[in-house]
Parts: sequence; C-alpha cells; structure tokens
Amino acid sequence: MSNTGDREILWNANFVKMCIGNFIIFFAFYLLMPLLPLFLKDVFSADKQTIGLVLSGYTIVALCTRLFSGYIVDTFPRKIVLMVCHFLFSVLFLGYFITGSLLIFAIIRTLHGAPFGAVTVANSTVAIDVLYPSRRAEGIGYYGLGNNLAMATAPVVAMFMYDARIEFEYIFLTAFLVAMSGFVLVSTIKLRCGRGSASPENKSVPNESDQRAECNKRTKEPISLDRFFLSNGWRQGVMLAFFAVSYGILMTYLAIYGKEELGITGGTGAFYMVMAAGLILSRLVGGRNLRKGKIALNVAVGVVLAMIGYLLFVAVKNYYGYYGAALIIGLGNGHLFPGLQTMFINLAPHSKRGTANSTFLTSWDVGIGCGVIAGGFLADVYGYETAFWGAFIANAIGVIYYFASVRAAYERLKLR
Repeated sequence: MSNTGDREILWNANFVKMCIGNFIIFFAFYLLMPLLPLFLKDVFSADKQTIGLVLSGYTIVALCTRLFSGYIVDTFPRKIVLMVCHFLFSVLFLGYFITGSLLIFAIIRTLHGAPFGAVTVANSTVAIDVLYPSRRAEGIGYYGLGNNLAMATAPVVAMFMYDARIEFEYIFLTAFLVAMSGFVLVSTIKLRCGRGSASPENKSVPNESDQRAECNKRTKEPISLDRFFLSNGWRQGVMLAFFAVSYGILMTYLAIYGKEELGITGGTGAFYMVMAAGLILSRLVGGRNLRKGKIALNVAVGVVLAMIGYLLFVAVKNYYGYYGAALIIGLGNGHLFPGLQTMFINLAPHSKRGTANSTFLTSWDVGIGCGVIAGGFLADVYGYETAFWGAFIANAIGVIYYFASVRAAYERLKLR
C-alpha cells in the first residue's frame, strides 16, 4: 500500500466505533455524576461529609486500577481486555438496584471504579492501535472529543430526568443500557491480532512492520517499574499534573464561585457548553498542525492559551471573563491534550502503548485529586478568589516547565 497520507484514512470503521464507544463510556459515567449526591441525600439522608467519603472511593479505586491497567493491556490480548472491562463497567450499573443500605451502596460504587479505570485505558489504547501512524495525533484529538461532549451533555440529561421526577432506578437503568450499547458496538471491531497491532481496515500499517512479529509471538518482558509507569514520560506526567491541579480547582468550585462571587446562578451548564465549543473549534484549527507532525507546537499553543484563560477567569470578574475564559480554556485544552497524549505514545514502543496511556491518565487523576484538596484548603482559609489564583499559578508553573524542559526532552527521546 502506498505510504501517502491521502490513502491513510482517519475515519476508518474501527476508529469510528472506538470514538462512539468512548463517548458512551463517559456519557454513562457523567449521567450519574450530578445525581449520586442527590440520591444519597434523598434516599439515605446522608450529610455532605458522608457523601464526599462514599463517592471518593470510586475515584481512588479508578486511580489505583489505572496504575496496573497499562501493564494488563500490553500483556494480554487487547480486545479481550477491552471487552471484559467494558462488560464489568456496564453490569455494575445494575448493582445500584440492590443498594438497600448506605454501606452496600458505598461498596458497589467503590468497586465500580475499577472497571472504569481499566476500560478508559483499554479503550484509548485500542483506538490508537486502529489509527495509521501519520494520522495518530489528529485522531487522538478527535477521540478526546467524546469525553468533552459527554461532559457537556450527560449532566444536562441527568438533571432533566431528575427535575421530571423520574425514579432513580430508571436513571440507573438508562446508564446500564447506554453502557451496554457501547459494549455491543466495540465487540464488532476487527483487530489484526489480539495483542494490539491493529491496523485500519485490516490493511498493513506503514512504518510499523514490527507489529506482525508481535502478533506471532508474545514476548515476556521482566516485571519492572517501566511496565506500570512510562519512565521516559515522567516530565510530561509532572507537567500534566500541574494542569490537572488547575482544572480540578476550576471544575470543583466553579458553580459556588460563580454564584457567590459573580452572582451567576445556573451558569455552570453554559460554562461547560462554551468550553466544549472551544474544544471542538480547537480540533478544526489545530488538526492541520497535528497532521503535519507539529506535536510540540500544538502543545505550546495549548498551554499558553489555557494560561490566558485561567488568568481571564480570575482577573475579570464578570460575565465576559467567566464565559470568555470558558472558550479560551477550551481552545487551550483542545490543543494541549491530544498533543500531550501523542507525546506519551511517541515516547513508548508499541509493546508499552497501554502503559503510556495509563501514565497519561494517572498523571491527570493525581493532579485532579491534588487540585480538589488544595482548592478546598485555599478556599476555606483564604477564599475562592485565592483558590482560583492558585489554579492560575499551577497552570503557569506547567507552562514554564514545558518550555524549560519538557519540549526539548521530547524531541530528544521520541521514538517516532
């Protein structure tokens, strides 16, 4: 097959299925996110502290699972791993039907975090496998839109169902059916061989001749730290954690800050939608750079735009600053994340692609958790405005670190 880009299709059938599957996973996830605190309060009369404690188990287990998911995805047949994780993620939604006590609910919710952490790693790894190398960075950008669109639409649907007084059991059933539809869809993907090495439309992939060899033999590599955390990508991981701290503060305290400091009530949903618009627009603007392999440039544009957005949010305390920041942060993140994830992938051999994705997602989770904790401390002691200045400072540190170290190290260590 010719190595020309015009024949290397981006939207091959397998990739389309993986993108839809990604949207479905996060739609089911975000459908319950705003409702579970209400469920715990209405059904079990749980207080704020109890709600936070019960729901935190999901995040902690998801984070711990991701540390090992990359190794599992790289060691066992990727489609089988994906199907098992997706099935468990879907079925555990039915567990919420038997939550007769707060303890049982806490156990089921905590267990549910494990397949969620694993399926997000497996799904993104298979999605990258079915892309041509020349279209990989561009494809990662479009793949990530599934998360963003789910985040913008699922909470709206959830609150509509709640306001319509639909029983929680039917909402849980809806989440289960949505998740199962994704399981059915991804079960139809066709991989060249079980252990990754998938190529679009079952054709040979240029520049990855080693994939056939990997299909025919299962190399047993010794257990080491690099099988769980991509050592070549530690700089990218640290940088991503700083950006995640900013995002964690913003998303956690956005609604309260808007209401108490700016007098904006009911604007959180609109903020997410404007941010999603920025993310979509960034794919149209930045896609050309990704196609041309200008990964570092795309990340550079993203980090600067995001920093400007956080500064606008905290410095301009009105509607223009609030929604303008949403658009600019969306544009920045839309350039940043596909480029940064591509960096992780390009720093890893094919046999450690799952580990690369796991490192990317784990770094994000750690930063989000630190952001929630740090934001809560700053807001409690110094006020919400100080917390958001902290978000800007964390973002600025990430920007400085990128230009001072990360970009040069990537160009020196990248494998492709």
